Amino acid sequence: MSGGVDSAVAAARAAAAGHDVTGVHLALSRNPQTYRSGARGCCTLEDSRDARRAADVIGIPFYVWDMADRFHEDVVDDFVAEYAAGRTPNPCLRCNEKIKFAAVLDRAIALGFDAVVTGHHARLGADGLLRRSVDLPKDQSYVLAVLNREQLDRSMFPLGDTTKAQVREEAAARGLSVADKPDSHDICFIADGDTRGFLAERLGEEPGDIVDALTGAVVGSHAGAYAYTVGQRRGLNIGVPAPDGKPRYVLSITPVTNTVTVGPAESLEVGTVAGERPVWTGGALPDGPVECEVQLRAHGTPVPAVVTLVDGVLTAELRKPARGVAPGQAVVAYRPDPAGDIVLGSATIS
Repeated sequence: MSGGVDSAVAAARAAAAGHDVTGVHLALSRNPQTYRSGARGCCTLEDSRDARRAADVIGIPFYVWDMADRFHEDVVDDFVAEYAAGRTPNPCLRCNEKIKFAAVLDRAIALGFDAVVTGHHARLGADGLLRRSVDLPKDQSYVLAVLNREQLDRSMFPLGDTTKAQVREEAAARGLSVADKPDSHDICFIADGDTRGFLAERLGEEPGDIVDALTGAVVGSHAGAYAYTVGQRRGLNIGVPAPDGKPRYVLSITPVTNTVTVGPAESLEVGTVAGERPVWTGGALPDGPVECEVQLRAHGTPVPAVVTLVDGVLTAELRKPARGVAPGQAVVAYRPDPAGDIVLGSATIS
């Protein structure tokens, strides 16, 4: 229970369905006193109190589990290391993979529980397959696609058949004070939203060149390549305008040379995406090409593709080029289905 409206209603629904429910809030900071009331993440002391109040209203036991060290190692350190390596990680995806459905689930099973229930907007059908939420703008199946079969078999997502507006209405009807609480949008461990400053504090300044991909000329400088991501347009600190006057975008980041390469928008287009560490949960492993759609970033537009899985590498041949594909993000394959798009599998874009 994060202290938000989604997890509160998910807990209430699980209890109303007759399950023996225990509410758990995760303490994820090594220095809880640094959390301030109203911080824009999802793990503040205020959030813990909101979660406890919700559990009291529902009438279920409530505990706080300290997962700060595990979270720091598996999510925060990973986040910093990925940026240092020129990739763009998704910390919510990593938290689901390593914390909520690994560390938490492992402890829950050891204590005799059967499953972890969360307020994610996604569906698990009777067939055990992960599907998009009915509320597509709020769909979170993308950040859950990293879960393996065993983790999904011990997961419950009660809100997948409900819109966010309906969740808020239900929370109010149940007397939950978080009914109107705003959603959290920022990275929970960067309370002020300044990702560049957070990385600079941990990695230090590493000045380098910004290079034009078409001419090879140095057109600017940067204080750290980790502050950039593929597809970025703003804040590039370019001192030399493009010959055609059009804006430049980040095309690639090369940590070895500490170089950020920029170029025109059309140079962002890619036709093939490769992913490492694949997870496949949408049925038997494919023995040949699979026609499907792929999503290449959170809330990205699905793209028709042909996916193959060979020797531990997931390859997506896109039917039409996509822009802004960043290594470190996830490529998630979906199969359109009348009952809702099915998650077939995912991999980390390499």
